[in-house]
Amino acid sequence: MPRLFLIRHGKPAAAWGGHDDDPGLEPEGEAQAEYAARTLLMLPTSERPIAVASSPMRRCLETARPLADALGVRVEIVPEVGEIPTPRALEAAARGPWLRQALQGRWSAIDGDLDYEAWRQGVTAAVRARPGTAIFSHFVAINAVVSLLGETDTVTVFRPGYASTTTLDIVGGDLRLVSRGSEAATGVL
Repeated sequence: MPRLFLIRHGKPAAAWGGHDDDPGLEPEGEAQAEYAARTLLMLPTSERPIAVASSPMRRCLETARPLADALGVRVEIVPEVGEIPTPRALEAAARGPWLRQALQGRWSAIDGDLDYEAWRQGVTAAVRARPGTAIFSHFVAINAVVSLLGETDTVTVFRPGYASTTTLDIVGGDLRLVSRGSEAATGVL
């Protein structure tokens, strides 16, 4: 049975929606990335990921690097598992409040100029297409997949901590949630 892993990036050097749109990891985040890699490498060989994919954002790429290096593979960049797109006209200072409001609601009610249900479906399809892969992504993208699998319109179904691992299986072509990653207080909500 092909196993998949969704890993939230490690602690970034700056908050989402701030002045740096693409921060890397702070030292604590680098340690979290190393820990996530060690944890995945300790799995039985039959369950261990054989490929690594990542959002194009630096914090995800830097979190993915230790595992990719240990496996001797390249990181596949997958834009579909990137950050939730914000409305185009939204100024940088308004991104944080917009996201906090969106996270407290429903996918069908997110205020913006995009079809966020279609975005959620796209994230899930990109994940489903990568059996055997550790996919490094973001709080909202991971919630997009877990909420869709749980058949709920609620945006935030859990609060994945930095470098937490959510485990999925593919059964008969369908994604199945095996376990949610660890939860933690987060700057997002």
